[in-house]
Order: sequence, then structure tokens, then C-alpha cells
Amino acid sequence: MSRSLATATAVQGNQPSRSLLPASLDPARLPAHVAVIMDGNGRWANQRKLPRVMGHREGVEALKRTLRLCSDWGIGALTAYAFSTENWSRPGEEVSFLMTLFERVLARELQALEEEQVRIRFLGDLEQLPAGLQQLIADATSRTAANTGIHFNVCTNYGGRRELVRAARLLAEQVVRGELDPAAIDEQQFADQLFTAGELDPDLLIRTSGEQRISNFLLWQLAYAELHITDVLWPDFNEAALTAALLDYQSRQRRFGGVEPHASR
Repeated sequence: MSRSLATATAVQGNQPSRSLLPASLDPARLPAHVAVIMDGNGRWANQRKLPRVMGHREGVEALKRTLRLCSDWGIGALTAYAFSTENWSRPGEEVSFLMTLFERVLARELQALEEEQVRIRFLGDLEQLPAGLQQLIADATSRTAANTGIHFNVCTNYGGRRELVRAARLLAEQVVRGELDPAAIDEQQFADQLFTAGELDPDLLIRTSGEQRISNFLLWQLAYAELHITDVLWPDFNEAALTAALLDYQSRQRRFGGVEPHASR
């Protein structure tokens, strides 16, 4: 197993050691699906007078830690905002580095993901990515499709508004072909055209580095998610930071627009 998916160094037999759920967390009230906006890689590097690319490398390590912890603690899905449609406007050298980094990490980690029964999907307009990365994505998606562990969704060249327009266009095309009555379009029909079709909506959104916006991420799917904003920069995101986010989540009363049964009306 790749070292990168193990958060502890001790090994019992041939099985990697697991990170136990902290006693402060209620295992019956964990989110089924966590989404993360991984912000602060550049600031992390700048604070240390390092090139920005070093922040991205450390950000990958933080994502591996988070995936491992979510998997060990019984969280069913993790969706990470890896590269937005707006990120193409960054300096060309940084974009090229990120594309190469995606390729190297995916090639290196695929076997470990398979062994861990992780099911990985990439959500976004993938045809704009480099051909080599597209091939790796297709291979990883196919090889892990039947895995029974955590669902790991990586939003790559993803934009929430673009996703909604795409869904509307797909429904319109079905109407034009006579396959769909416009009157039959409901929320479920619409959700079935999204990149996340078949996945539960996130229960919890974590955003690092203190920014308080959702930045065109999962605009439909986050309608009722609980939001946790932390000042921790993404490369520093660790077990303590994830525990704090989950404790915050478990302190909330999720009413989905309703009221608590004992609340006065």
C-alpha cells in the first residue's frame, strides 16, 4: 500500500493501522457526505517564503490525510474542489504544474485506492484537460467503479453555474427529441443530469483559510449543507481540524426549512 494513504506508521500483520474515531464524536451523527473547498495553498507557501507549487504539493498530502480519515471514520463520501473553471486564469506555469501534479499523483496512488476499495470519480468538463490526464482519469474511474468503500469525488475543471447550464441543456435536448414532457421535469429529473447524479448531496461543506464564500462550487447540491469555515490553511488541515469541523456539524440542528417538533409556532 502506498504510504500516502496511511496516516499512521504502525502496521499489524499485512493491514495498515486505522485512525479511530475520536471519542468526542458521535458515530451515529456523522455526515454521510463531506465536501471541501481546499483553500490556502498559496498563502501557506508564501508564509514560508516557498514557491506556490510547494503549497500545492502539501495540499495533496492534506487531501490524502482527509480521505484516509473520512474512510476510517465511516463517512461515505468526500468531494474535493481540486480545480475550478476559473483556475485557468492563473499563471500558465502554475496551471501546467497542477496538471502535471494531478497526473503524477493519480498514477502513483491508483493501486492504493484500489486496495482501499475507494471509488473515485472526476466531476467537471474533463475534455478540456490534457490527453494524458484524461486517460488516467478514465482508467482510474473504470478500475474503481465497483469498489465498495468511500466515494471520492474530485471536481476538476468544475464550475457550478456551468454544471447547471449543462443540465438544462441536456433536458432541453431530451424534450426536442420527444423523449421528455417539459411538465415532467422536477427536481429529481434535474439532479439526474448533474455530474453528481447518483450521489447523496453533501451534509457538510468545509472551507479552509477563512474565506466565507462557496466560489461556484456545487451550487445545487449544497442547498441544505451545513457550512464550516476554518482559518486553517489547507496544507495544515489535519485530524484535529477535521474533528473540529465534525463537532461543529454535530452541534447543529438540521431542520431543512422546517421547525423542531417542540418549537413554538
